[in-house]
Amino acid sequence: MGLSIKKTEFSTEEFERFAVKVRTDLTALTHLLNRPGFGEGESSIGAEVEFYIVNSDLRAQPINTEIAARVQDPQLTVELNRFNLEYNLSPQAFRGEPFARTERELLAAIQRINRHAASLDGELVPIGILPTLRQSDMGAKVMTDEPRYHALSSALLKQRGEPFSIHIGGNDVIDLEADDVYMEGANTSFQLHWRVPAHRFADYFNAVQLVTPVVLALASNSPSLFGHHLWDETRIALFKQSIDSRSPNHKTWRHPSRVYYGNGWARSAWELFAASASLYPPIIPLMSEEDPMAIIDRGEVPELTELRLHHGTTWPWNRAIFDHADGGHLRIEIRSLPAGPTAVDMCANGLFVIGAALAVLDDIRHLTSILPFHYTEHNFYRAAKYGIGAEIIWPHKDQVQLQDTPLLAVARELLPRAREALKRTAVDETEIHRLLGIIEGRIEANLSGARWQRHITESFLRSLSPDEAFRSMLSLYMTNQKKNMPLHEWALSP
Repeated sequence: MGLSIKKTEFSTEEFERFAVKVRTDLTALTHLLNRPGFGEGESSIGAEVEFYIVNSDLRAQPINTEIAARVQDPQLTVELNRFNLEYNLSPQAFRGEPFARTERELLAAIQRINRHAASLDGELVPIGILPTLRQSDMGAKVMTDEPRYHALSSALLKQRGEPFSIHIGGNDVIDLEADDVYMEGANTSFQLHWRVPAHRFADYFNAVQLVTPVVLALASNSPSLFGHHLWDETRIALFKQSIDSRSPNHKTWRHPSRVYYGNGWARSAWELFAASASLYPPIIPLMSEEDPMAIIDRGEVPELTELRLHHGTTWPWNRAIFDHADGGHLRIEIRSLPAGPTAVDMCANGLFVIGAALAVLDDIRHLTSILPFHYTEHNFYRAAKYGIGAEIIWPHKDQVQLQDTPLLAVARELLPRAREALKRTAVDETEIHRLLGIIEGRIEANLSGARWQRHITESFLRSLSPDEAFRSMLSLYMTNQKKNMPLHEWALSP
């Protein structure tokens, strides 16, 4: 969805032509996936980090276009709401210290952007949901004035036929309606891309699907919205509901949500693209001049522009990515992790999700045969709601029956296996020790960003109003975050 478009309204004929082209792209993808040697090459990572912009009062500051105009960095893009920005980090070969290189680039980018933002009374904060965000900060007025966002909003609203309804429970409960997609912009994330071998894509993808709930719980950093204490990772519920285009008036059956965990264990890369093309109507039917089959016939790699565009308007929490670059390859985009608390914490989350996936990879076909997929989806939402306090259904090779297991117990068992699996890659042992040590620190301290935020806020609430308590907590959070000190080393007293 990072594309530049000039129109927001489309004809029925444009939608029909686009759908036909997506089908052609799918056929071309079949040929590519069957081509000997396709998608082989060195493993690599990439990442996108979304930020809030706050002012000196620690309130949302809607100045993303002004900051972007001053910074003039092609890796910096504006997001849906005017108080959000996204930085796209450079791809790194998965060898040596890939996350250390990512971390240095991210810290330098934050410093550079903040220099430009300061004169506009702005500062970046990587945090899942801004604790000081108010309902009065939201509304159509805060959406970034870009045709792609208007087109997205118009299409989703048209399909739904009424305002978006948001209901989230937790320690507290929130019920509200939104007449546009602006509530989606309350979420900021750390999205990791991992290039994996095309011929084993389904195994790698399923491994990531299996371990994501464990990593999400340890990474959780979004425990509140509008002063309400909700899920440990409130973003998961909010994102799904804030752009749910399904009409509540369908009484007999409901179309599948465009935000979803999966439709079952993957059997091939192709089926993941085919599912998005078959299950979801197009919403932005922009056409290219490309003839993908002619390019395939020449032995070259097409861009598959329409398929990629359509696929980008569905939001599975782990998404298959086709990229025509470097002879064509496939990546897994891991989309559920929140932004923050620090650059080093985000890098630790990234290395752990890869290490944990590699740890279960050799057994993945057996594990997926003994764990029905809907239990992994259940694990994902349990992890989002209860964080490190969740109990999940975890498969064991020699199991007699499925049973609830404390998520932290699973994390403790996975961590040394992730470390051993990563040692068999080209990543330096110093990188593995440093970043997985951070994960170990969180497990042993029984601490996540969400738990830290909630604990500190509750401490402040003993003497301050709710509004002041959230602001004071955020101030302390930002002080720690600027030091790039791992979360588990943060003090638990204000």
